Amino acid sequence: MLDVVIRKIQLEDNAGLARIIRSSLAEFGANKPGTVYYDESTDHLFELFHEPGSIYYIAEKQGELVGGAGIFPSPGLPEATCELVKMYLSPGVRGLGLGRLLIDKCLQFATETGYRQVYIETMPELRKAVTVYEKFGFNYLDGPLGNTGHFGCDVWMLKKLDTQESQP
Repeated sequence: MLDVVIRKIQLEDNAGLARIIRSSLAEFGANKPGTVYYDESTDHLFELFHEPGSIYYIAEKQGELVGGAGIFPSPGLPEATCELVKMYLSPGVRGLGLGRLLIDKCLQFATETGYRQVYIETMPELRKAVTVYEKFGFNYLDGPLGNTGHFGCDVWMLKKLDTQESQP
């Protein structure tokens, strides 16, 4: 596809990934309080994703960090529910299918880990991402789930995963 390597996050990815996340939010006017733009954890994602039931995938193109996405068991979510988090790409790789590849990998991990639902919080400013989530079968919710602390997000979505238990 793209000559892209998808791998798990490493300590040395923290600074580059934080730059991609914050510059993406600023680019779309979504760098507001109550978002990951202001989260201290945005600078320490390698450490954050040591939480059991979590994973973060990094995308590299020609050895350069170009984005990532992860699964996290955010506090207060319903049983067997995780959150698709920190899905951001550098401008030069958007529209090439890399976001879909990362989401697919995250959903595969969630299913294999035993999650039955995946939750997303986002903002209308990130409209293109919302369109991709819709294509993956995420449905809109009337309000937030869990205790993420991201009061700046006002689009909430949920996807039920296809698990062997739920298949006829």
